[in-house]
Amino acid sequence: MADELHVELVAADRRVWSGDARIVITRTTEGDIGILPGHQPVLGILVSAPVTIRTTDGQEIKAAVQGGFLSVSADTVSILAEIAELAEEIDIAQAEAELAQAGDDVEAARRAETRLRAAGAR
Repeated sequence: MADELHVELVAADRRVWSGDARIVITRTTEGDIGILPGHQPVLGILVSAPVTIRTTDGQEIKAAVQGGFLSVSADTVSILAEIAELAEEIDIAQAEAELAQAGDDVEAARRAETRLRAAGAR
């Protein structure tokens, strides 16, 4: 059993992050899931939620993911997102404005809240 995972975080339009990690934490339609080296193969549908990747060199990468798929196989984690933004790419003021303007639009509010949580503003 390896002591690391190879992780690929890909959005529809670009590769967001790629590297080696000790753990990946995300949320599927079945609930929160943490992936460690040696995890059983999994295929899951992602919901709008932050993703946390703890790298082998001790960094913590956070990203806002808006839907997509999670695939785990042989110590490889692939996160194929419809939309994904690293925390440092998120404009907090814009996300707060989107949340304020969401009104009754539950999906828009969820997207904005996900961006704010990933950026550490919530």
